[in-house]
Amino acid sequence: MVPPAAGLPAPEATETTRAVRALIRLSRALERRAGEISLAHYRVLMAVAQGDERASRVAERLALGKPAVSASVEALCARGLLARSGYAGDQRSIALALTPAGQDLLEEAEAAMSAELEVLAERTGRRGEILEALSLLGTAIEERAAERRRPSYDAPS
Repeated sequence: MVPPAAGLPAPEATETTRAVRALIRLSRALERRAGEISLAHYRVLMAVAQGDERASRVAERLALGKPAVSASVEALCARGLLARSGYAGDQRSIALALTPAGQDLLEEAEAAMSAELEVLAERTGRRGEILEALSLLGTAIEERAAERRRPSYDAPS
């Protein structure tokens, strides 16, 4: 069998496989545009900006292990992008908040990544459909994550 030409998917690749490959490449393209922040750190900043103040909630929302989130939080705090504070009456819990520098960096990264996505979506000639499909996919991901977080009462005891 002759190998496929460079840059082309293998002939046996399904539409779904090609879509997965495109999403992986898109992820990398967006990360390059994000500037001085990785997508992992972007996701943590975004979760905190959307109201997830506790590291355990960030881990749950992002489907990450607590050690991974703790390492990201530590790095973001060390860079002055996140701040920790205690909750009144609960010394074990720590609240997370974006610092002004964290908010600025998040906004810059989102603007740069959005601009890159606009360029790529426009190249397809179907910009609106692409952006709508990605938005719908995001909603589906959130719904599936919420389902996974719900306790299952149908499971055998």
